[in-house]
Amino acid sequence: MAELAALDDPRARQVNEKHGDDHGVHLGVLRALAKRLKTQQELARQLWATSDTAARLLAILICRPKAFERDELDAMLREARTPKVHDWLVRNVVKKSPHSEELRLAWSADADPVVASAGWALTTERVAKQPEGLDLTGLLDVIEAEMRDAPDRLQWAMNHCLAQIGIEHAGHRARAIDIGERLEVLKDYPTPPNCTSPFAPVWIAEMVRRRPGR
Repeated sequence: MAELAALDDPRARQVNEKHGDDHGVHLGVLRALAKRLKTQQELARQLWATSDTAARLLAILICRPKAFERDELDAMLREARTPKVHDWLVRNVVKKSPHSEELRLAWSADADPVVASAGWALTTERVAKQPEGLDLTGLLDVIEAEMRDAPDRLQWAMNHCLAQIGIEHAGHRARAIDIGERLEVLKDYPTPPNCTSPFAPVWIAEMVRRRPGR
């Protein structure tokens, strides 16, 4: 913890705080520290227990994802106070867990929109990599009915799922684009040059353009 405190950069903290993340350790520095520490499950649990954002990010990098129980991962997600910790936990730990599908279903139906956004993130992963068994039409029905008025984090996750369905599944592409065009979610989102807009119709078109034959 003393080493993490010494690595805190006030300017990095200022930038991160604009995105809701209360830490000032550069992510590259965290990754280098994790590489030095290697996998240490018990240390990861101790770092997580501090509630410090930088410590939790480091814990995610050095943990053993398959070592966590289902209820432990559920509690950790609900404790994840900042967007970066939440996103890294889902991407780097829960997705690799044998409990990921059970948690995906539970979280998608959760009343807490931030928890629900994690369920949608896991669903988006399945849309892209393991769509067998998913009701893509049903997912589009929910997105069409709920995305426009969803809280920000949940809306972003649902929009990502919408775009992924359109990108990966040609039979649903026209409907995904139509939903995006009608709901206009993130249509005016400020996008830096050379980056793809998160507005689903634009996102879908650009990614399909990069994939000949799709």
